[in-house]
Amino acid sequence: MAELRERDTLAARALELAVLTAARTGEILGATWGEIDFATKTWVIPARRMKAGRQHRVPLGDRAIAILSTLPREDARIFPIGSRALLDLLQEMRPAAATVHGFRSSFRDWAAERTNYPNIVAEAALAHTISNEVEAAYRRGDLFEKRRRLMADWAAWCSRPMPSGATVTAIGAR
Repeated sequence: MAELRERDTLAARALELAVLTAARTGEILGATWGEIDFATKTWVIPARRMKAGRQHRVPLGDRAIAILSTLPREDARIFPIGSRALLDLLQEMRPAAATVHGFRSSFRDWAAERTNYPNIVAEAALAHTISNEVEAAYRRGDLFEKRRRLMADWAAWCSRPMPSGATVTAIGAR
């Protein structure tokens, strides 16, 4: 994240926002200024742009708001860049089999292994659907305030300095 923050490009800001919000690439690249509410620090992704076809509210932490606040508003889309821009940037930074979706997986692993947040909160943050029809019928809330706390903890985790001497090795590169 520190290396990513040093890059002064729109793709770098988009990728950083994707990591901080655990959003899919398409959700980030399709985001418009009209979906952002700076007052409530909320991003509302309309159902038509969501994989599950349901509106998704995303809590925006301080760093996410800071990113958005510095961007030009020359287009309705927040990130008017190509569909491969995030992947290209990531592969430039870490060429060995890195994917943008891998950050969603990293978020899910972190939530399960490093926090005490219930599984349902992490799944809601990823906008995953509930496969059990009975449970889905009874669960009508979106756990928004719990997700706000979860995402703030994730942002703090992502901002931690890498331990000295630490290295990242791609599994396929051993």
